[in-house]
Amino acid sequence: MKKIILLSILLLSLLSAYAFAEGFEIKGNIQTQLTKSTGDGDNNLSGAWMRANFGVQYSSENLDGLIMLRMFAPEFGNTIEGKKHDKILADLYWARYSIGENLKLKMGRWKTDWSQSTHFGTYIDKDLTSRGMWMRDYSHNAIETEISAGPSSTKLMLATLDNKANTGYLRIEEKLSLPVETLIGYRVNAIDPVQNTSYVTHRLSAFAKYKFIERLSLYGEIALIYTQDDKIETTANNYVPPEQSYLEPGKKTIPMYGGVSYSPKSGLLGIFTSDIFLELEYIGERGKLYNQSRDIDDVAWVVALSKNIGKSKIQFSAYSEDEIKDIGLAFRITATFN
Repeated sequence: MKKIILLSILLLSLLSAYAFAEGFEIKGNIQTQLTKSTGDGDNNLSGAWMRANFGVQYSSENLDGLIMLRMFAPEFGNTIEGKKHDKILADLYWARYSIGENLKLKMGRWKTDWSQSTHFGTYIDKDLTSRGMWMRDYSHNAIETEISAGPSSTKLMLATLDNKANTGYLRIEEKLSLPVETLIGYRVNAIDPVQNTSYVTHRLSAFAKYKFIERLSLYGEIALIYTQDDKIETTANNYVPPEQSYLEPGKKTIPMYGGVSYSPKSGLLGIFTSDIFLELEYIGERGKLYNQSRDIDDVAWVVALSKNIGKSKIQFSAYSEDEIKDIGLAFRITATFN
């Protein structure tokens, strides 16, 4: 752990020294999040964390990239053999080359999120049993090509989940920048069967957003997630189970959500909020996604507010938990200093 910390400090020191050169920019923020379940009467808060994100971004005509570290204090970090330790994560590191005007090549580790939802969406990457305020932790270790032509942008990603590329997936994303903003994504664990015995899961998702007026937008996403029933030998030595336990062979899941956002620019609402979100999600037989015997409603909802203060942001949301009548509350402050 000490070696990791020292190496991280050395790396950031070197990056900071170069950050004053042309094309370099220091990036960083401090984030605090608090959550409270109305059904949790045994604690002041149901959860809390504080973290720092720090790194350097580089931009030039033919190359841009980012290196970011995420740091947690011992109270929010790792517990090893009963002792609490700091946690430092290599959160983001990627480089993107421009090959001509319409072709880019990207490699490294980065996140994807195009749902524009506060709690829902990006179903081709998200674990459907995981919920949380502004969750954006869909990370990929990958190589990606991006081809753009007019309003169209196509990304082809090849990602791995281990250091020998024996498990992983193919991910395709198509974006159309039209009056109705459209995104279509497809992901399949195509690498898994090459060296392993595994089921193949297909994820197809479509997102659309339409701005009725300057400050009012309607958006939504629908997906189809299906695992082939190929009658494979699950007792084989090289068997690799699906990413999530609910991806059973032969099972189809169709998650969907819809939302509306409003951005007041004046009046009382404009003083206290920059954006207001109202969203509903539906996943049929949602309770069966969890390997637990508890009541979980198919419908989920969220009401969220966001306020920009310079480059910093305050976010608040009220949302349903397992049952639609159970309310959870979340509050986050992001202080940005780049």
